[in-house]
Amino acid sequence: MDTKIILPENQLPKQWYNIIPDMPGPLAPVLNPQTLKPVTPDDLLAIVPMALIEQEVSTQRWIDIPEKVREIYKLWRPSPLYRAHNLEKALGTPAKIYYKYEGVSPAGSHKPNSAIPQAYYNKQAGIKRLATETGAGQWGSSLALACSMFGLECTVYMVKVSCTQKPYRKSMMQLWGANVIPSPSMETNAGRAILARDPGNPGSLGIAISEAVEDAATHADTNYALGSVLNHVCLHQTVIGQEAKEQMKIAGDYPDVVIACCGGGSNFAGLAFPFIADRANGKQVRCVAVEPASCPTLTKGVYAFDYGDTAKMAPISMMYTLGHDFMPPGIHAGGLRYHGESALVSQLYHAGQIEAVSYKQNACFDAAILFSRNEGIVPAPESSHAVRGAIDEALRAKEEGKEKTILFCLSGHGQLDMGAYDAYLSGSLEDYEYPEENIRQSLANLPKVD
Repeated sequence: MDTKIILPENQLPKQWYNIIPDMPGPLAPVLNPQTLKPVTPDDLLAIVPMALIEQEVSTQRWIDIPEKVREIYKLWRPSPLYRAHNLEKALGTPAKIYYKYEGVSPAGSHKPNSAIPQAYYNKQAGIKRLATETGAGQWGSSLALACSMFGLECTVYMVKVSCTQKPYRKSMMQLWGANVIPSPSMETNAGRAILARDPGNPGSLGIAISEAVEDAATHADTNYALGSVLNHVCLHQTVIGQEAKEQMKIAGDYPDVVIACCGGGSNFAGLAFPFIADRANGKQVRCVAVEPASCPTLTKGVYAFDYGDTAKMAPISMMYTLGHDFMPPGIHAGGLRYHGESALVSQLYHAGQIEAVSYKQNACFDAAILFSRNEGIVPAPESSHAVRGAIDEALRAKEEGKEKTILFCLSGHGQLDMGAYDAYLSGSLEDYEYPEENIRQSLANLPKVD
């Protein structure tokens, strides 16, 4: 059995898979935060190009990938699928473990899969600059890369605690020409208001989104780009799962369980959605979203309408949420520190179509070290959650004496996250408990929607 399965470039997907027509029941409306009425295209055109708005609401199952986007995808796609032979031996498990490795992209993660088309469509619409937020920096570096390829300016509001923890992510964004601003900042009304209340605020994705949305809304030549959560972002990421299905065919195998880390939902959606579609054809595949115990949106949140950002400027969506002003601890998996969840992932979880588990960060780093010492790749802290989930599935198979095929997404490498590994190896990495009281207070501030 081969260790890695490579698809030729001519098998790069030509279309994205849109799960909306296959969802269990109709989607809840997305609401304007000012009027609490359903959002219209005119509400969004000030910050998002029409092509992406159309993708956001499309009921077309397959959407063509522009040829220019496919040409850039070919710099790293199709990405490899690995059989984790060494990890299987180390665990002594009868399970077969496969992982789809997205760390081969120029930015080192899955995020360019959406950054490239978002930059493309904004360039087509005549936009000059994109404003965005980033947590750990994978999305910010990916959008900086995409903007450099299409001749766009890029402004990134980076969560302040992550900016301190991951300085080389900031360097990467600046290398590709982006202006990086630690958030909350004094550059926007939203940032200034938060700092006035709490000068030492470490930042959150919800705050950074508020700043980026305000920036885009107040500059005519600027649009906003989001790296997760939204339907069109999940759509773009489905190249991952489509390729994985073809690679599993080459391996003569099919997963019993599909696992991915989950913050806003883009990585999980990218791998899992094409497999969820197989259920209509009788496939009994489980799909498991893995999140941090310190920001347990699916496993501890509520399914309700909530704002997408802290300043209540972004649209209101039906989602699993911890509350829009919830301030998660500054864990090293900064890309998983979002208070809410993709509306699509949320609805699937609410309908019982997918599963979710949460882990503390030391358990995830335990798994990352074991994986790295056997497979050679250093996982990103976010990706270590999927590694932990896959290892636990393999150990259960060992206990039960059952064969099982496990597929997970190694969403990025951790070579710019050595500070996190230093903390782990020195024994100073802190496990944060589920902050029950903070979440209860935050949930009390959900919007009043009939």
